[in-house]
Amino acid sequence: MPEFRILDLPTEVQSLVVQHVANNSFVDLYRLRSTCKLMCALVDGRGVYASFDLFKYPWYVGMDNTLLRRCFDEGNPSTLYIKGVEYFYRLDRHQEGLASIKRAADAGFERALYTYAMTRKILWEDEEYFSRFTRESVGKIRKVVRS
Repeated sequence: MPEFRILDLPTEVQSLVVQHVANNSFVDLYRLRSTCKLMCALVDGRGVYASFDLFKYPWYVGMDNTLLRRCFDEGNPSTLYIKGVEYFYRLDRHQEGLASIKRAADAGFERALYTYAMTRKILWEDEEYFSRFTRESVGKIRKVVRS
């Protein structure tokens, strides 16, 4: 079988591959980043940090980390959720926090959808976001809540 180099692919396809690697494995992303200058540029490009799920990696609220800031700046849903929960529940900045959680929920982040729907139900008797739950997401949420 002949060898196929990723660098022979169009740049758009290379970017999609890098985003997929970022979504699956943080370690593999940084290994890919260290292979050559082109891959380093692709890893540092737009959209890569927006695809991380920060719940797969160790972190804590309040840590001074460029990764968290970069993800937040690119609109990463898990980072928006983390910041929203911190603002709403820890810092009592309710309007900013709920807006951030809503952005994460609208981006399809299931934990944010659950938190946003439950917060609106408890505080304002609003059930609008409950209609967005699917059977699969309810099963996943049940597992997350139990853990």
